[in-house]
Amino acid sequence: MEALIIETLGRLLTALAIPFEEVKVRQDGDVTRVDIVCPEPSRLIGWHGETLNAVQHLIKSMLRTAKNLERAPFIVLDVDGYRLMQEEKVKKIAEAKADFVRRTGARVTLSPMSPYFRRIVHIHVANTPELSDLATESVGEGDYRQVVIRLKEEDKLAEGQELSPVIDQAMDDGLENLDV
Repeated sequence: MEALIIETLGRLLTALAIPFEEVKVRQDGDVTRVDIVCPEPSRLIGWHGETLNAVQHLIKSMLRTAKNLERAPFIVLDVDGYRLMQEEKVKKIAEAKADFVRRTGARVTLSPMSPYFRRIVHIHVANTPELSDLATESVGEGDYRQVVIRLKEEDKLAEGQELSPVIDQAMDDGLENLDV
């Protein structure tokens, strides 16, 4: 699959007249990460990552068709560490919100984000020992789905007890410019 990714992405970038020097493919758990070395990374990233997202969508569709797969492979394109920086930003914000949840006992919603970044938050909270007292869930519909971070203790509420309020801190959580 690695050779097919490199060849297909190379053809696509060439057809789009986006210069690149190298394509590196590596497995990171269930995610295939594709790092593109590019002399003009901003051209490939685009405004708030829109071009990178579009190319990622196209490559996944092309590979699904070429391999006759039932589902598109889980591929994440990155240029110049851009996507990794976005992922780290989401994790840091989730940790800051987790601290707020612990101090206040209130549930907190993060800004609406893509399925990919919601997944990053869910996995980070679930797999980080320091956050083991917290749980996450996605709420909302479509482009407005959000992650709610809450204490796990809420799972044990007796019938009739009220949940703590959800505090919507979406306006100042720094997630409004996520690019996936």
